[in-house]
Amino acid sequence: MLYTRKGDDGTTSAFNSKKGQRMSKSSCQTESLGALDELNSFLGLLKVKSVDISWGLPTQAGVNGKTLSYIVGWTQDCLFTIQAEVAGAGKTITAEKITEIEMMVDSAEKELPPITTFFISGGTEIAALCDISRTLARKAERRVVAAVEEKEIIVSPETLAFLNRLSSLFYVLARLMNHKSGIKEVSPSYH
Repeated sequence: MLYTRKGDDGTTSAFNSKKGQRMSKSSCQTESLGALDELNSFLGLLKVKSVDISWGLPTQAGVNGKTLSYIVGWTQDCLFTIQAEVAGAGKTITAEKITEIEMMVDSAEKELPPITTFFISGGTEIAALCDISRTLARKAERRVVAAVEEKEIIVSPETLAFLNRLSSLFYVLARLMNHKSGIKEVSPSYH
């Protein structure tokens, strides 16, 4: 059965809950789990939409031309580890994952002109989906930090660093998708 009726009163439980212990579905821990799930689900759409894009990051040491679809799937897998940690399952992101995400960002950034201004989201559909992923990653990071600050959860410094890098990854991927498609970045006019 997909339903248990246990949450009908607005409560839920997590891995770290003692037997019978319930928490509000609006708790910081539940909010952070929901934001991570929202990001991971949206990444499923980005992965499906990017499956036909055969090019990806430039081939460099440690990056090896990974496609957008591969990067998104890799990120989804990492997010499951973070969700498990936030739920109290004793899992955590490793320092190697942070190094890997930094190599991806650095590799993509080498292909792009320097940033001199903010850019209006859009261009290609894939770039726009990467931009939404960036904002959802920031939202998930804020929710996890709030849960840590409220002392509802404990996460590793690596998890916080990974979440912080994630929005940079999707920002640079949005720029790269437009760049490789010949789409010029548009700066806001502020008028």
